[in-house]
Order: sequence, then C-alpha cells, then structure tokens
Amino acid sequence: MCVTAVESRPSGVLGTSPGHRPFGARAKAFVALTKPRIIELLLITTVPVMFLAEQGVPSLWLVLATCFGGYLSAGGANALNMYIDRDIDALMDRTAQRPLVTGMVSPRECLVFGITLGVVSTLWFGLLVNWLSAALALGALLFYVVVYTMLLKRRTTQNIVWGGIAGCMPVLIGWSSVRNEVSLAAVILFLVIFFWTPPHYWPLSMKVKDDYARVGVPMLPVVAGNKAVAQQIVLYSWVMVGVSLLLTPLGYTGWFYTAVALAAGGWWLWEAHALHARAKAGVTGAKLKEMRLFHWSITYVSLLFVAVAVDPFLR
Repeated sequence: MCVTAVESRPSGVLGTSPGHRPFGARAKAFVALTKPRIIELLLITTVPVMFLAEQGVPSLWLVLATCFGGYLSAGGANALNMYIDRDIDALMDRTAQRPLVTGMVSPRECLVFGITLGVVSTLWFGLLVNWLSAALALGALLFYVVVYTMLLKRRTTQNIVWGGIAGCMPVLIGWSSVRNEVSLAAVILFLVIFFWTPPHYWPLSMKVKDDYARVGVPMLPVVAGNKAVAQQIVLYSWVMVGVSLLLTPLGYTGWFYTAVALAAGGWWLWEAHALHARAKAGVTGAKLKEMRLFHWSITYVSLLFVAVAVDPFLR
C-alpha cells in the first residue's frame, strides 16, 4: 500500500529557525515525542507485575530503575514511530499537532533522539536491572518500530492485533526485572494485554476512521462495517476475560484478584455487547457511543493490574 509523502510541517504553522523554536517549547516537544500518556498505561502494567513476582513489595530502587528504563525504551520507540509516520501524521486531524508536523522538532533530531533513547534504555536495563529485561525492552522497541510501524500498519487490518505485542512486553519486563526469568504467570498477563489491545483500540479507530481512510491506513473500521468490527470486539473481549481468570486456578492469585477480574470483566463484556447491539441496529454517529468502551478499557486494565499488585498481601 502506497501513501503519498507530504512535507512534515504544514506551511505557516511554525518556523524551523532557532528563533521560532524557544527552549521551553522545544523541551515540551521532545517530551511529546515519547507519548507520555501512552507510557503511563505501560507502567500501569509493569509495576503491579513486579509486586506479584516478588509476592510482596519489591525494592524501591528496582521499581524506579525498571520504570525509568521502560520510559526511555518506550519513548524511543514512540519517537521513531513519529519519524516514520510523519507523512501521514500531517494529514490526520488527531496527529496534526505532533512535533514533527508543527516543525518544532526536525526529522533528523527526532531520529537521533529516538535511537539515543533506545541505546541508553538498553544499557540502563542491562547494567542496572538485568540483561534479560534489556533484551525484552529492546525487542519491544524493534517490534513496534519495524514490525508494526514499518511492516503492518499500512498493509493489513491485523496491524493493531500483532503490532500490539510490543505493548504487551512491559508485563514480561516487570516480571523479569524481579525474577530474571519469565514464568507462566507473566505469559498469562502478557496474553491478557494481547487480547485487550484490539478491543481497546478499535473503538477509537471507529471514532477516527475517516482520518485513517484519508491516509490509506487499513485499520479494521476503515475496511469493515461497524457491525463486523463490534463482532470482533466481542470475540476478543470474551477471550481476554477468560484468560484473565486463569491466574487463580493456577495458584498465582487469590480471591481478591478473582473478584476484581470477574467484576471488571463482566462490566467490560456488558459494554462490548451493548456496542455490538447498537452497531447491529445500524446506529451511527454520536449515538453509537463507541468511546464508552475505549474509556472503560483504560479503567479496566488499571483495576485489573492494581488487583494484581494488591492480591499478594491478602492471601
């Protein structure tokens, strides 16, 4: 699939000379390259897993080192993603204010910044946490940049399904930072995030599908109707909730986690089926309320992983 390249900065927005790029705004722009709001969600899935792996409170230094390394690694991946996608970002409403589009950061600066963060994060993990965590973090970065951004995003409706693997890696990193290994419990939580990612992102894609259609990115809502997308959301939702309940019978969690997983998962399924019912009835526009599930998905994963962290203290 070919997408026409465009100049990354629309004319007349911001100049590219130092005089038009004050230090404070430039600093904020470099922080924006790391996509801090997305990284917050990644850390929500990292720290609780460290509590589960430790079966108690892990070393504060280890938590800080893992979180900082994770921020650097994910931030580098996000910066490189913006470098690669700067052509289509300039054409999409939701990305029109990204630093490369406005000209606050040049493509070369973004590329160097992203690569530097990737190198520093790998060394940080290897020297201060362990080399398994370093390898996992580097693997997540390369997967997001190469497999998702470069190979899948503009070619297949399965882009977010398989590309979402990169977003699952913080679970493994959190566990490996404590145990220096990857166990079945970590794999189960990895799979929870894997099956969570599509029904988390597809509602947002439904909302902004015109943006994706404009630039030729085949997100599922662009090439399939709302009913078909909602069916996929329901399917992934059921698998996600089922996988989340595996931890207790395998002995990794107790009653508290199970109660939260059942309650939060039950509400998720209610919202997913409600969205499917509206889509099946032909509801469109604001009445489809697809963003309800998107917002709930963030609450769901937060509640589930808080339960992961709290459960060891209640067993």
